[in-house]
This record gives sequence, C-alpha cells and structure tokens, in this order.
Amino acid sequence: MGHNADLKEFLRSRRARLRPEEFGLTGAPRGRRVPGLRREELAQLAGISVDYYVRLEQGRNLNPSEPVLDAIARVLRLDDTERAHLAQLARPREARRRPPRRPQQVAAATYQLLETLDQATAPAFVIGSRMDVLAINRTARALICDFNALPARRRNYARFIFLDEDARELHPDWTSVAIDTVATLRVYAGRHPDDPELSALVGELSVQSEDFRRWWADHQVLVRTSGTKRFRHPLVGDLTITYQALTMPDDPEQTLFVYTTAAGTADHTALRLLAHWATGASAVPFERRPG
Repeated sequence: MGHNADLKEFLRSRRARLRPEEFGLTGAPRGRRVPGLRREELAQLAGISVDYYVRLEQGRNLNPSEPVLDAIARVLRLDDTERAHLAQLARPREARRRPPRRPQQVAAATYQLLETLDQATAPAFVIGSRMDVLAINRTARALICDFNALPARRRNYARFIFLDEDARELHPDWTSVAIDTVATLRVYAGRHPDDPELSALVGELSVQSEDFRRWWADHQVLVRTSGTKRFRHPLVGDLTITYQALTMPDDPEQTLFVYTTAAGTADHTALRLLAHWATGASAVPFERRPG
C-alpha cells in the first residue's frame, strides 16, 4: 500500500498547532515530546479508532469517508480552504492523477478585458497553474514586473517573489506576501501531486530560497479572493491597492487579479501617473512621491 507524504505532514502540522488545554485536557501527562494534541487524543475527540487515525496520519491511502474527514477537520479547527485541501490530499493518489495538461490559453475576451482595465488605470493580470503569469496588462507590468519581457519559464509569480530582489523592494510587507504565495502554491500542489513542472519549480525555489523551503514545510494553504496590498514603487513611491481575485469561467485554474484604488486618493493619483509613464506619453520622469 502506498503512502501519502503530503497528507501525513499536513495532519501533523495541524495537530501540532493545537493546545491540549483548549479541549479541556488539563490533566494530560507531562513530558510531551511534540507540541499539540497526541494522536490518540485527536482520535478520541473525533470519535474514530485510534488505530485508524494513526494509519491515516502515516499517510496510508485509506480513502477515508466524508464523515470521518469532517470529524477530523472539526477537531483540527480547519477553515474552508484547509478542509478542501484535506479532502484533496485524502483521496488516493491514483484518483488525483490527471492526464498531462496542455499549455493554458487565455481567451481573447480576457485580453480585451485587460486592455479595458488599462484604460481605467487598473492593473490586472491572469495567474494560471503553478502561479504562472499567463497575461498581464500594461499598467500591471509597470507596477509589478514586465513579465512579458522575461523568458517564458520565468513568467511565474512565485519565482518573482522569491528570486527577484526587486520583489523585496516593491513589497514593504514582503514576508506576508511571500507566505501567502507559498500557501497559494500549496493548494495547487494538493490538486496535482504528480505535476513534474510543479516539482521542478518547488525544487528550484527550495534550493535557492531558505525562506521558501521553511514556509513550504509549514503546509499552509490559502485561496485569495480579495484584500489590500502595499507597494513601494521606485517611480511613484508608496501606494495601497485593493485587489479582487476572480476565477475564470472557462478554466477554474485561471485567476484574474484586478487592482483598484479609490478615486481622488493619493493612491489613485500614483496609479494614474504610473499608467501615464507606461504609455510613453511622459517625455521626462515625473517627481517620485515620498515613500
């Protein structure tokens, strides 16, 4: 019987973050060798056999039922994204194998939408499998990185965040951005455990970035939908944007990110200046906003 290393490490990491006293286990024996709940304690709280849970956490392909996974998720206090990730990992590896994917294609209508958003001074881009940057409008290239100028294999958002020094300068909150990037990549890994291109990317980032290697081992997962992000741009200085992440209807593994700012704000003015510069309409560099 095969072993599922990802399931094993995910369950261990989630069990380790729980404190026994949160479950009224104040009389638990001292001298715990590992943090968090013991496996037998979790099994008891979930109402399942200790032996079964031990084998499950060993990564054996037991194909647990939905009620069993729900009980475990409840005790582990998983959020919706973590629950979905657990369900993916718990499926037998053979069931998660998929035929080789063709290169992802961005629909013509999406390219038109990116151009329209350019006219509205809204940076926008499409992220695909493995966080590849599939399409990006002019304003987003000026704000983040001109991915179109890079070789095809380097047009990857995770690679940019961890291996491009400009990313650290661009993001004042680089650590949180980087952790979120790893967690987003983990979701894809749970869906496609046998993707050779993903394995190559994770291997490259693990070798070249100690931060990536440490955070990858944490098994955090995240699906981004909306939020805010700060930038420190070399031309326009500090600005904060609001982002929306929209799943594309013709390919659920393509996500459109749209950045916006409120009209009349300094952030909106900064984006307009950046968009004006990106069109080449400005003959001389404009004054940098103080950062």
